[in-house]
Amino acid sequence: QVQLVQSGGGLVQPGGSLRLSCAASGSIFSIKSMGWYRQAPGKQRELVADITSGGSTNYADSLKGRFTISRDNAKNTVYLQMNSLKPEDTAVYYCRYAGPGLYVSWGQGTQVTVSS
Repeated sequence: QVQLVQSGGGLVQPGGSLRLSCAASGSIFSIKSMGWYRQAPGKQRELVADITSGGSTNYADSLKGRFTISRDNAKNTVYLQMNSLKPEDTAVYYCRYAGPGLYVSWGQGTQVTVSS
C-alpha cells in the first residue's frame, strides 16, 4: 500500500499563487507517475498535470503556462505550483500515484478556493 499525504491549498485572491505538496510513503517499489487532478462542484474529476519517473510532464491544455508540476525523487514528493489563479481554479485537488501494473493511490484531497 502507498499512502499519499497532501499539504498546501487554502484561500487565495485572484491572481495569487499557491503550492501544493504530496508525499508518498509505504510500499513504494517503483513509480510510473505522480500527478494532480481536480474536481470542482458538479463537475467530473479532471487531470491537472502529471510527471513520470523519467521527468516527462503532461498538462491540461488550459493550464499550461500557469501551473508547474515538479518532483523530488529522493523524497517521493510531487509539487504543484499554481500561479495567476482564477476563480475557475476553485476545486478540490487530488494527488495521484501510479505504481506497478494498474496500482493507483489517491491523496485525501485539498481544497483550493480562489476568491476576493
